[in-house]
Parts: sequence; structure tokens; C-alpha cells
Amino acid sequence: MDARARYDEICDDLVARNPEVSLGQMMGMPAIKAGGKMIGGFSRSEEAMVFKLPAAGAREQALALDGAHLFDPAGGRPMKEWVVVPPAHAGEWPRLAELALASPR
Repeated sequence: MDARARYDEICDDLVARNPEVSLGQMMGMPAIKAGGKMIGGFSRSEEAMVFKLPAAGAREQALALDGAHLFDPAGGRPMKEWVVVPPAHAGEWPRLAELALASPR
């Protein structure tokens, strides 16, 4: 399964199980929103999922994955709570999406 198809599958599952979750576009990418706030998305340029992980422990776990890094959409100003997780770790994406959803917004 390609990375975008996996992202779409995760999104469909989140929307089906959580009435507060919606899909849209934000920051120039497909986005997952909860209560109107973006909690994740898909970086087309990296074919990777992006997660908002405000809890330091969850963010550190995500950043420990090989190739994961802080999201830097503007180039030069990484967003400290946002982590890009490459497709090599697509098996972790559902768990990280749940952590992002459970995080305070």
C-alpha cells in the first residue's frame, strides 16, 4: 500500500469512530482536524504523515523513529510540537494518530 493510501485509510477510520474528527486542507496539505483544530496531516513532498504531539513523551517516541523530524513547512522554523514520520514507519501511524487525537487542543 502506498503512503497516501495508508494515510487515507487511517483518516477514514478516525472519522468513522470519532464524530469530532473531520478532514480538510490546512498548511497546504491534507489535514486531520479534531474539534476544528489540526492534529495531523500528510506531507506530499515527503510522502509522510505529520502529527501534532504536544506531550513531550509522545513527541520523543516519534522523533526516535529513524528519519522522523520536526515539521518545518516554512523552512528554517521547525514547529516544536509537530513531527513528520516517514512511510518506513507507517505501522506506527495509527498509534501516533490516536496520541494526537487524545492530546489537549
